Amino acid sequence: MTPTEQLEIETKYDVDEHAMLPALHELPGVDRVEQPVELALEAVYFDTADLRLAQNKVTLRRRTGGEDDGWHIKLPAARGRMEIQHPLGRAVRKVPIQVVRAVRVHIRDHELVPVVTLATRRIVHRLLDAEGEVLAEVADDHVTATVEGEEPQTWREWEVELVGGAAELLEAAEPVLRDAGARPASGPSKLARALGDRVPQRETWELPSKPTTADLFRAYATAQVEAIHLRDPEVRRDLPDSIHKMRVATRRLRSALATYRPVVDREVGDPIRDELKWFAGELGGARDAEVLREHFLVAVSEQPQELVMGRVAGYIDDHLRGVYKQARVQALEALESERYFRLLDTLDELVASPPLLDAETKAKKQVPSLLKHDLKRMSKCVKRAEKAETLAEQDHELHETRKASKRLRYAAESAVPVLGQAATDLANRAEQVQEVLGDHQDSVVARDLLRQLAVQQHLDGGNPFTLGRLHAAEQYRGERSREAFLELWPTIDFS
Repeated sequence: MTPTEQLEIETKYDVDEHAMLPALHELPGVDRVEQPVELALEAVYFDTADLRLAQNKVTLRRRTGGEDDGWHIKLPAARGRMEIQHPLGRAVRKVPIQVVRAVRVHIRDHELVPVVTLATRRIVHRLLDAEGEVLAEVADDHVTATVEGEEPQTWREWEVELVGGAAELLEAAEPVLRDAGARPASGPSKLARALGDRVPQRETWELPSKPTTADLFRAYATAQVEAIHLRDPEVRRDLPDSIHKMRVATRRLRSALATYRPVVDREVGDPIRDELKWFAGELGGARDAEVLREHFLVAVSEQPQELVMGRVAGYIDDHLRGVYKQARVQALEALESERYFRLLDTLDELVASPPLLDAETKAKKQVPSLLKHDLKRMSKCVKRAEKAETLAEQDHELHETRKASKRLRYAAESAVPVLGQAATDLANRAEQVQEVLGDHQDSVVARDLLRQLAVQQHLDGGNPFTLGRLHAAEQYRGERSREAFLELWPTIDFS
């Protein structure tokens, strides 16, 4: 059975044993309240021995006794929490591998064990609108939490969870519930309350108002490591654009380790760059297939119908689907590898204790020279492209220029906290170059693919005429991109 996902938006309140749940039918949009339903729930929460999931505000439980029996994973989201549900299956004390993979970025190769058991007597009140649709559920929970080796804890709480209603319903319910004796919950979740101070606290760090260059590196690197953590479960769930976003985070971090070499120990930073390059490469095949599929769906549709000989769009798409499927297997294998787990460990250490050579130089003084260095590096790539004697050599050097423009863009983005609009403008111009030359490189890759497919179609006795037209269109796209870059390049400046 396919796992299901839903965004969980709720509010929780602590209440005394004798508190009475108030009338809820007068809340805005509520037409009536269904007869309450009583449930006896048991939830066994799993985590590593050192509570890595709890530390990252992630919960994993096996719940029985309700209408949604199964394995539940809850991940932090911009608003509320994303809940992923897997079927219950036969496993009781061992977490199924498909569930483990959803939290792998946090636990890596550490074992998951039961840490808390919650027994809850729940009385559910469903709030309905005039059409009978459920707007929200109000749960009156009597909870007993058991942690091995500890006395059981008991408490009562009210929980209001949106189903089909708007956030205004939660806001309107709060004063009504508080007038009935409810208080803001003492913890964000039942699990957090049960574990209390057992959960290790992460060290908090904020960028100072007058940062050093090392501070800028740490802030930017931290953001990219957090992005990798965020994208990992999305890639595993095959969410749209997730591979691209994860790959971008690895590239940004790799670029920062290069730009900030004057303050970061290369003996530590360079091996990390090598590992990030390896990992981005493992993701690259699937991402490239994604880009080409999206492009050719449009490109073929733009051809005059009478010049499309045969099942061209399907022929290209079938090939790229196969490439994507195989490349995705490779990416998922990388995500399950010990090499990736150790890379994650290294990245955690990188942002917790950056390997700094210089932690004192003010960023406002030093960062402009770092940007100029990256711009000079890009300029050298452009000169090599201009001197290229063959089209293939020029294509290669323009690709190197594109990579240099990315590095310049990311460096400028990291400098915005101290250089403000000047850094933003430089980042925007570098991004323009990146996009124009990205179009050029995509055309190079597309031409190579079309040639391969045309040869194969000819050998199979088909008509490669339309593939040839597409190849010519890609060649024209590459020429236009090259011309656009030559017009744009003189505008790239940072003085």
